[in-house]
Amino acid sequence: MRYVNAQEILPKELLDEIQKYVQGDLIYIPKPENKRVRWGVLSGERLRLQKRNEHIKLLYQEGKSLQNLAEHYHLSIETIKKIVYRK
Repeated sequence: MRYVNAQEILPKELLDEIQKYVQGDLIYIPKPENKRVRWGVLSGERLRLQKRNEHIKLLYQEGKSLQNLAEHYHLSIETIKKIVYRK
């Protein structure tokens, strides 16, 4: 998120209308619902975690213990349980 001076980008009429509600404060204007990107999609983190979790499930099915997986992936046993028991 970056800072943009409203005076530089908004028409004067719109700026005057907004100033009826907010003056001198920072406001966040969210993207429209159809323009939003899910967390981690752009960076690839969502895909990386999905692949990691699939690998954890596979190792568990092959007989690795929850404790072993937790230590190997530096996660809590509870987190490993959530991963392996999730459908």
